[in-house]
Amino acid sequence: MRYAYGLTIPQTIEDACDPKRMALLIYDMQVGIVRQIPDGERIVEACVQLRDAARERGFRVFYTRHMSIPVAAAGVSQLRTAMEWQHVDDPAQVHAPFLQGSPAYQLVPELEPGPNEVVFDKIAMSAFTGTPLDIALRDLGIDSFAVAGIALEIGIEPTVRHATDLGYLPIMVTDACGAGHQEAAERAYATLAFAGGSRTTDTASLIKLMHRD
Repeated sequence: MRYAYGLTIPQTIEDACDPKRMALLIYDMQVGIVRQIPDGERIVEACVQLRDAARERGFRVFYTRHMSIPVAAAGVSQLRTAMEWQHVDDPAQVHAPFLQGSPAYQLVPELEPGPNEVVFDKIAMSAFTGTPLDIALRDLGIDSFAVAGIALEIGIEPTVRHATDLGYLPIMVTDACGAGHQEAAERAYATLAFAGGSRTTDTASLIKLMHRD
């Protein structure tokens, strides 16, 4: 920790890992997303371990959930993105895989939120775009968060980039972040490391820090 001009400046994961200033963000651990990742069940297990440690030690836990807009109500960017991801040229061929209330939209049962935990739905990749996440964290005095979930190269990277612009210290838990394309995930980690402003750790190391006295 560094101190200057009346400020405390966390620099390391050890500095940030305090329930007064760090939360846990579990990103898009939905039935329809987890099953797309070869090691999805391993990521579920790591997220559960982190969630349980956070609960035990008083860290706030937030979840994101990706939501599809019904095709007939979707806008230009939503349709264009869906066409690219679904590899179709005609908007009429697009389907909405994560409609509210559908089985694919639900969080996996192992990560059912507790009564004091919050789920924010989103239609963008950054967890901060169009959600109350930033307001909720700032209102708690939280300036850092550990993030785990799926997928690193699609949604977690833009969330981390957005977070650094907002003044947070984001911490990626590498063995708890799943990826559909490993080379893209490695590029994402390398780019974020080059840009600075974020940190990486693993599940066991973060849990150990959470349990320190």
